[in-house]
Amino acid sequence: MSSGFSGGYPDYFNISGRSMSMMNNQHVNYRSGMIRKRSLVEFQQQHMRNVKPRAYGYNNHPNIISSPEVSSVSNFSSSSQQLQTERFSHSYSGKQLQQQPLVNKEVQRRMLRELERELLLDDEEGENDAVSAVTDTNYSETLQKLFNPVCKKPETRIPSTPTTSSSSSCASSSSTVCLKQLISDAAEAITDGKLEIARELTTRLNQYSYARGTPEQRVGCYIASALRARLRVKSTVEEQSSSTIELYKKDHIVSTQLLYDKSPCFKLAFMAANNLIMQTFSGSMSGPVQPEGKFNIHVVDFDVGHALQYVYLIHEIAAARRINNRNGNSNNNSNGNRIPISLKLTTFKDFGNGGVERLKVLGDGLKSLANKLGVLFSYNVLEFKLSEISKQGLLVANDDVLVVNFAFKLNKFPDESVSTENLRDALLRRVKGMSPAVVTVAEQDLNTNTASFTARVNDVFGYYTALVDSFDATIGRESVERVKIEEGLSRRIGNSVVCEGRERVERCEVFGKWRARMRMAGFDQKPVSRVTVDSLVLKVNSGTRGNPGFTVKEDLGGVSFGWLGRSLTIVSAWD
Repeated sequence: MSSGFSGGYPDYFNISGRSMSMMNNQHVNYRSGMIRKRSLVEFQQQHMRNVKPRAYGYNNHPNIISSPEVSSVSNFSSSSQQLQTERFSHSYSGKQLQQQPLVNKEVQRRMLRELERELLLDDEEGENDAVSAVTDTNYSETLQKLFNPVCKKPETRIPSTPTTSSSSSCASSSSTVCLKQLISDAAEAITDGKLEIARELTTRLNQYSYARGTPEQRVGCYIASALRARLRVKSTVEEQSSSTIELYKKDHIVSTQLLYDKSPCFKLAFMAANNLIMQTFSGSMSGPVQPEGKFNIHVVDFDVGHALQYVYLIHEIAAARRINNRNGNSNNNSNGNRIPISLKLTTFKDFGNGGVERLKVLGDGLKSLANKLGVLFSYNVLEFKLSEISKQGLLVANDDVLVVNFAFKLNKFPDESVSTENLRDALLRRVKGMSPAVVTVAEQDLNTNTASFTARVNDVFGYYTALVDSFDATIGRESVERVKIEEGLSRRIGNSVVCEGRERVERCEVFGKWRARMRMAGFDQKPVSRVTVDSLVLKVNSGTRGNPGFTVKEDLGGVSFGWLGRSLTIVSAWD
């Protein structure tokens, strides 16, 4: 039954099991517990006369009632709605899983007594009556809900066309606040071993996430699934192994390639790595001719993926030769013929994620493209053995200009936090020992390696929400490619959240940590030229139709690509 107040709270004033509207002309004497007759008009007039404005100056939480609007019963609904938005705690599935309150319990009790006296007591009964007028259980529960608001599930609207920034505006909405808080609380509960609470929070998270909703809801859905799996396998490794195996199956290989091809932040990271390689050799290619009559670039890549980067690189080399020829730098050899540029690519079958046959097919395709563009190309597939990472072991010729490329690969090598072998640093030291002309590193700007579990989960949510949000600018939400890409992201998220130790494959780090690690291995960072940054800005504007959400900037000596201020990928060069 409604209380009659505009706030819409059912049976708000329910005393001894009966609502005020049922009592009609009765009036409660709170001292004696007796009820005497009084007309409703008389009661309202007396009540309106006795309620006085009061400013509540509680230092711990000044926004509870910070203005004197509590001047009449009619103003109570607006004050209640203001109170309802305060974040004291959340009510989860009928159980009170409370966060640390913004004000202590004693202050809350004092506030409630003040509010009760203002709204319910009149001067005839005495202003100094210390007995609380509210003793009914239902009314107490209603007030409890007032201080424990539950976020409402946001309405989900799926746009028929891609949006650029509309979905990102949800970042300040109640849905995002609820998802962030639920995810963080669930991760913290798991860390503290409070598994029952974590299950309750994860169940609640399911109600706010939706695989076809906003970017926040989509990523929230993937994380909710991962948290459930984590809770199921707290003491076993079976599902962790299953999560790891998923990252090496054909479906995930396809989704990763689509991500690299369709996401401007990843696609441009490959182009930036190529630009840094070409920046290193720009002077050499227009300078003196080598005695052998050709210019040899030897790239060692520990995972060529689908070789998309080398399609771009072959085009870059061909374009550089055409520019040099137009500028009169013909670089003819002793026979008067144009000097060819030779590109040699060495990779490893262990990291091919598809076997030697697939790598051979990729090599054949690259050779065909290079022949059309006048670039000499050779291709080697080797077994990976750390002890053989040397110029001799990698068949590096004396006249080869050596390049080592780590494109979204270093994060997959375990470091000292996983085992004392520390394959990541050992590999970097081996590479440094070969004295390469340049080493390029492209990585996701994400902290999922040594961060605490709660911090890791929070960063995964923030990072992938921004990434999925950026898709709206270039890929329709219902496209088949978008679905496959997000399926791949859900597998990545699952591995980052569910797994520990060697089973956690992707161990990304923020750029500051990569810089420290590279320097400890003996590398010096190569500065990025202004020309390189400007050319990448042009490519971003061209590939995204000038969408202002995508950003390119020089960041600590590297080139960062991001969405709405969040850095997603970053590329750097070292020697």
